[in-house]
Amino acid sequence: MIFGASSFAGSLQELKENVGSIELYVPKLGIYSGTVLENRKLECILDEMSVYGFLGTVHAPYSAAAPGYPTALQVDTANMGKREFTLLEESMEIANRIGSRIVVIHPGKIGLDKEKSFDSMVKNLESLSSLAENYGVILGLENKEGTDPSNFCCEAEELSGTIELVNSDHLKATLDIGHANLTCGGDPGKLRVFVQTLQKHVIHIHLHDNRGQWTEKYDGDEHMAPGKGCVDFSVLKLLSGYRGVYNLEVFSLEDVRLGKEVIEKTLYS
Repeated sequence: MIFGASSFAGSLQELKENVGSIELYVPKLGIYSGTVLENRKLECILDEMSVYGFLGTVHAPYSAAAPGYPTALQVDTANMGKREFTLLEESMEIANRIGSRIVVIHPGKIGLDKEKSFDSMVKNLESLSSLAENYGVILGLENKEGTDPSNFCCEAEELSGTIELVNSDHLKATLDIGHANLTCGGDPGKLRVFVQTLQKHVIHIHLHDNRGQWTEKYDGDEHMAPGKGCVDFSVLKLLSGYRGVYNLEVFSLEDVRLGKEVIEKTLYS
């Protein structure tokens, strides 16, 4: 079992003592000046990863309304131009350089014409999958939280259907268990069905906890340590054939440690 942590959870040196993989969270790495990738800053991070011998995954830029998110790195996969394709291709290149198989991307936003937006997203995902093949990586399309109705692919059926429409070996699913819990309203039975629906496509997992309901803070998507909310992590046992990274998408080393303990106890009890 390989535990990972997102790069914003602590320094690489601190994380090395707790996990075997790092998810390079591109929007928070500080390697962009506007939309320009600053290679010198990137090289420093990659050198440090090499020193500590980390495995790695990459989280590409996406669309976010959060105040601290870099405006220049907004990417809506339902509405992409040259700038957005370049940003996601750069994330694929980073993954290729660190020997990562996985690049996490987000589904698109629902526009005024939902059907047109969906068709545009599928077309863009087809193009991105071709790019991913060139870089030898697989895109993990992440399920979003149903407490934000502006997102595509909150429901497992829509995410699974999207992957099947694109029909590429280079587009699979990142199961975000916290987002799924919000979509399921904190109901363990519904969460179980969600995981069963998506399981054949899952190549990557994001782990974090919440209370299963909308709140003013992040639409309820609080990214707490596993064990602090109501997520039933035993549903992960449904993914018995999964051999990828269990990435703790939490904000501190303390939460990484707690999350590991809870997940290990849940899966091996």
